[in-house]
Amino acid sequence: MATTKKTTPKKSTVKLTKERVITLYMEYVLENETTPKTVYKFCKENNMTEEEFYQFFGSFEGLQQEIWNTFYQKSIDLMHKSPEVEQFASREKLLTFYFTFFEMLTANRSYVLFTLKEHREPLKNMSQLKGLRKNVVSFAKGLIEEDNQEKNVKLLQRNERIFSEAAWLQTLFLLKFWMDDNSPQFEKTDVAIEKSVNTVFDVFDNTPLERVLDFGKFLFKEKMA
Repeated sequence: MATTKKTTPKKSTVKLTKERVITLYMEYVLENETTPKTVYKFCKENNMTEEEFYQFFGSFEGLQQEIWNTFYQKSIDLMHKSPEVEQFASREKLLTFYFTFFEMLTANRSYVLFTLKEHREPLKNMSQLKGLRKNVVSFAKGLIEEDNQEKNVKLLQRNERIFSEAAWLQTLFLLKFWMDDNSPQFEKTDVAIEKSVNTVFDVFDNTPLERVLDFGKFLFKEKMA
């Protein structure tokens, strides 16, 4: 009588790295339209051991946060590939960051939309942005520190803590706007980025009226459209 030989899954020949685990996770989510239920099942389906997974991440929650950290860091790296960025004023640097960051999100839009709408409770979806928040706040704080060093009069200096927190709220606003944007190439998001950044800087420069009105008209138009 013929006997069948039990086979075991072949181990992947691709070197396992943090970036590779992230890619496998994102592919799993997109292909299955759900997050993996256990680390064991995820590892088994991707020919890795749990021990290998835990070399890079302590949980799926940590992995999700790292995906957003990666979006941020890749955006920063792309920014600095252009030598002229270093000569930009802080307003232009923040604009460049947002344009680059949202291009990064657009390249991964299916994953981002799924993961930010997975749970009915918004706070559960937002918890993965903890690392991103720290990065954005730190980035904005650095921009204002540079500006303040150039201003000898203390009254003209911007409050670094308030500005950096405002930048994070601005990021959340733009993220929601981009998620709801149905315009070709998300061109309305580009307009929202430019108007919101100009408004924030003008508010902190104590010359807000024209920009605030312009931005307010834009938001009203979008809401009523």
